[in-house]
Amino acid sequence: MYLSFFGLSESPFSLAPDPRFFFRSASHQKALSQLEQQRGVALVTGETGTGKTSLLLALRERLDAETAAAHVFNTTLPFDGMVEFMLEDLGIAKPEESPARRLTALTSFLSEREQAGQRTTLIIDEAQDLDVLTLAQIGALANLEGAATDRRLQILLVASPELESKLEHPDLRQLQETIGLRCRIQPLDAAEVHKYIRDRLEVAGAGYPGLFSDGAVDRIARYSDGIPRVINIVCDHCLLFAYADQKRRIDRRIADQAIAYLKEGRHEPFTSFSLDEASTPGRSRRIIEIVGIVLASAVAGFLLSLLSGG
Repeated sequence: MYLSFFGLSESPFSLAPDPRFFFRSASHQKALSQLEQQRGVALVTGETGTGKTSLLLALRERLDAETAAAHVFNTTLPFDGMVEFMLEDLGIAKPEESPARRLTALTSFLSEREQAGQRTTLIIDEAQDLDVLTLAQIGALANLEGAATDRRLQILLVASPELESKLEHPDLRQLQETIGLRCRIQPLDAAEVHKYIRDRLEVAGAGYPGLFSDGAVDRIARYSDGIPRVINIVCDHCLLFAYADQKRRIDRRIADQAIAYLKEGRHEPFTSFSLDEASTPGRSRRIIEIVGIVLASAVAGFLLSLLSGG
């Protein structure tokens, strides 16, 4: 709706993870570089909305063609279901086999690739939702090659920080000992928020990446605490409100309005205007369109939060 008004080719602040919009903050870049080199078990933690899933998608794009990869994002599955999902993702699905035979097929596949010196990456997203038994079973996969030092298997446990306390369970001591890398994804600092917004606008085709004033960005940075998902939500609302008023640039006032709407569930120009105050039929139509899109965005954001915490 507002894309042509702002000269954009696509939505710059969609909540759907997209590697093209991956932002290399200091902590994201450090984690990406380490994960490209590290084998064995790695733990990647970060608060909800800090961009863990985007990091994983960027990592998958950088894996060489000879690396086999499986990405499990539904951690409500039992371990047997996760094994079946991994086999499917690795291209060796065996749905007709028993759970024991599927596990044998997976371990044989991993062992054969180890012996051939071929890399395999298993990504477990939202790992904080796994129970202790499932975590222990996943950890067992990391020890297939025994005492081999040239480990080619990589298992990434990606989770919110609460997983670290869960790993203190006595039954997970072996898994704890196999973790060779721990990465923590941090919220963006104030300078990174400025660059984050400009970069996303540029990727979305903005001819003028300074669409948001410094005052507006500073306000968004403080409200969001540097969480990319929150930044996206606020910025999208800013564009909607600016479009309703036909403003080509987002200033501090518009940012304040968007944040007030998100905090209180209302926005005065949309909830307390008369037909006379709507000024023009065009503005009234835009307001009605925006209310519909805000509601749809809220529903979509809620559904997305259920599917992905990254």
